[in-house]
Amino acid sequence: MAIETPHLDLIEWPHDLRGMSVRELKLLADELRAETIDAVSHTGGHLGAGIGVVELTAALHYLFNTPEDILIWDVGHQCYPHKILTGRRSRIRTLRQGGGLSGFTKRSESEYDPFGAAHASTSISSALGFAVSRDLQGRKNRVVAVIGDGALTGGMAYEGLNNAGSMDTRLIVVLNDNEMSIAPPVGAMSGYLSRLISSKRYRSIRDIARHAAERFPRVVEHGVKRAEKYARGLVTGGTLFEELGFYYVGPIDGHNLDHLLPILRNVRDDAAAGPILVHVCTKKGKGYAPAEESSDRYHGVSSFDVGTGAQKASSSNAPSFTKVFAQSLIAEARLDDRICAITAAMPSGTGVDLFERVFPERAFDVGLAEQHAVTFAAGLAADGMKPFCAIYSTFLQRAYDQIVHDVAIQNLPVRFAMDRAGLVGADGQTHAGAYDIAYLGCLPGMVLMAAADESELVHMVRTAVAIDDRPCAFRYPRGAGFGITLPERGEVLEIGKGRILREGTTAAILSYGGRLQEALAAAEELAERGVSATVADARFAKPLDEALVRDLAREHELLVTIEEGAIGGFGAQVLHFLAGAGILDDGGLKVRPMVLPDRFLDHDKPDLQYEEAGLRSSHIVGTVLAALGRSEDPDSGS
Repeated sequence: MAIETPHLDLIEWPHDLRGMSVRELKLLADELRAETIDAVSHTGGHLGAGIGVVELTAALHYLFNTPEDILIWDVGHQCYPHKILTGRRSRIRTLRQGGGLSGFTKRSESEYDPFGAAHASTSISSALGFAVSRDLQGRKNRVVAVIGDGALTGGMAYEGLNNAGSMDTRLIVVLNDNEMSIAPPVGAMSGYLSRLISSKRYRSIRDIARHAAERFPRVVEHGVKRAEKYARGLVTGGTLFEELGFYYVGPIDGHNLDHLLPILRNVRDDAAAGPILVHVCTKKGKGYAPAEESSDRYHGVSSFDVGTGAQKASSSNAPSFTKVFAQSLIAEARLDDRICAITAAMPSGTGVDLFERVFPERAFDVGLAEQHAVTFAAGLAADGMKPFCAIYSTFLQRAYDQIVHDVAIQNLPVRFAMDRAGLVGADGQTHAGAYDIAYLGCLPGMVLMAAADESELVHMVRTAVAIDDRPCAFRYPRGAGFGITLPERGEVLEIGKGRILREGTTAAILSYGGRLQEALAAAEELAERGVSATVADARFAKPLDEALVRDLAREHELLVTIEEGAIGGFGAQVLHFLAGAGILDDGGLKVRPMVLPDRFLDHDKPDLQYEEAGLRSSHIVGTVLAALGRSEDPDSGS
């Protein structure tokens, strides 16, 4: 059934909002929520955060002159209502689809997205950059950053707050507290106090009092100022932000436009120098019962039925790699009480939530703080525990210095479980696990593994448990496995040893990770074309199975390496060994590394992404035939 949106239908751009009455804006907010729910029911995506900020989104665009006034959304999970109001409603049902709208803010998509984001805690730092640039260029526009309480657990947010608080730059930070983790609103009195505190009259009275205090002896002056500041802190909960140098306003009910609009208007119109933090409390999933009643407030959903909230089930019967990892780690933890699991605000995404149900005292969610997660794990390892740091490949990038300085240099046995290796579909370029092979492969002493299938993942979990003298990392793809039968318990793999799955004579295909099935399919097709191909699974990028690589190089005309990673990864390790060992000197061997292309790939279905990347079985066949100088025509007699 089509939803009726008479007020929303009048809005193409934010300036269309600004002629509305408050009553009309409230009606529009209801329609905006319904439109967002309906759109995500078709596409899937991040629902709860977006419908939780509908009123806040409408209020910000209603009061601020976007895009001249800069509006930056942290992470971007909540940006769907923003996209609807900024000229993209006609495309909103292409969210996260190939060629459609991104699920996050993206500079190339709209001038209303001044800064792209899909990782957390970047908004305050980037907004401060915009604000300082404005001042240096003599402009007067406002800069607003909206950051959630979850993103505020990331250390970078505090670095931004600390820097901004030490400057006189005019900056507005809206803290969207959607779990009431800092302080709940306290009804009408809270709204009244926030409106009072945000007003020019209060600010002027406060300044007069402070100036008067300066006429008293220094000890009295100091006491008066601290008393005023801490009195406000006790009423509103803003002492932390005041100490960081921000003028704090809140908490405010973020779903009550009667409270929200006058406060944001006061903040907007206050030309006083310095940063302001507005604390807004919202409810994730607000206005949609299935989301409100869900434990994760429908943070990320597949397509669903709006009436019931029932999500579309996966078409695969195979367990996900994430679940296989979690179950394998649980099995090992039953036998070893030193095993513990750490994640950075992604317990369900990494499977640590399943581990926590069995071993709650050994599971740790540290918030959106990957740097802390890695060094926390290093401390555990240094004292004899066996920590598994379960962080997406793309998020582990955020903790690189800690991996080098706190783990690798000290040779501590931290185990990195890297989910979402390779391309990830609808989440696109910001979440693709493309770089971990390269950025970990250059670290001395690091053991690198990649699971070709779910059975291999079980073996690698047990192998990681057994590696107790150095750090290790293993990567595995997003989504369902290949339907491979799982062992009751994994085997401890011989470190640095691969395996051969199919023997041939002409070409050797050496796969690292999740492209093994494509390599086997390619070998079948090559056989039909008269080309005999060996298929091997490297298992390890470091230490490299040099004996296997040497044998493949000597016994075949062509060696093809394939991986779900960027240039500089597994193929580079193989070529470095071949060159150093002099195996390439006589020119008798052809080598073709197949990697992800040297560009960021947009969101799409994973199969289509790998088609674009040139890493399907057909591309392997084409690479082999071209290298051997054979025609791709199966009837050519090759």
